Amino acid sequence: MKKKDDLKHQVNEAILACQDKQANHVTVLELEKDSGAFTDYFVMCSGTNPRQIQAIADAVDERLEALGLRVTHSEGYKQAEWVLLDYVDFVVHIFSEKARQFYDLERLWKSAKRLEPAELMAKPRRTAIAKATTARSTTAKTASPTPKKTRKRKA
Repeated sequence: MKKKDDLKHQVNEAILACQDKQANHVTVLELEKDSGAFTDYFVMCSGTNPRQIQAIADAVDERLEALGLRVTHSEGYKQAEWVLLDYVDFVVHIFSEKARQFYDLERLWKSAKRLEPAELMAKPRRTAIAKATTARSTTAKTASPTPKKTRKRKA
């Protein structure tokens, strides 16, 4: 289970990197195990021009490298029409709008479960918030009550 949580965290970080660079139409496909897929997730987004597409790719690479994850294979960076970053368990696709419409990976992988970035990102945070809330309420119950301040009356 830990590996799956780590993977979701890594995919989250890739999504955040895309969003930080104002990527358009960020989509996540969770690929089925029996579909012949070679990876677990596709993260797809679009950029409006080659410079933005390269900036998104750089941001994803930097953010994941900070987690100790290195890209195993990349393609298309120089042309910046379709940049592919392969991290084995997930692949990040950064398209120009024209290339995304032409290749239409969402249609090709229509059997995959389509996830919104918020769905993938919300799960770990809820758990962390729940743990923090429980810890605070437990601490508050065991802590000694603070004495009430009394107000002095003027004579």
